[in-house]
Amino acid sequence: VKVVESGGGLAQTGESLTLSCAISEGSISRRDMAWFRQVPGKGREFVAARRRDGHLYYAESVKGRFAISRDNNRNTVYLQMRALRPEDTAVYYCGAGTVILRRTRDDTGYYSWGQGTRVTDSS
Repeated sequence: VKVVESGGGLAQTGESLTLSCAISEGSISRRDMAWFRQVPGKGREFVAARRRDGHLYYAESVKGRFAISRDNNRNTVYLQMRALRPEDTAVYYCGAGTVILRRTRDDTGYYSWGQGTRVTDSS
């Protein structure tokens, strides 16, 4: 499954950005989808997930500011980011898979990844 992210860019602290993640085949509704982010020198950090059953999961650092949603018709998952902070600066990756529940926040549970899209708080 090919995964393609888009929507990254520059933003000032407090502004909003929306990332998109489209998959090339199959139905996104049958996959667990997640966003992770990575800064230089560190591993991927869990951000948000939307499981097949519709349950949502968020990292504490983004809860209340970020929202993950899905458009089945477009086979696309979105990450709406509000109130951006300098610490949100990272490369954001979208992962797709069929993941057991306890590994929802574990990047090794997802088998397809996009190339990443960079988000920079330019303040």
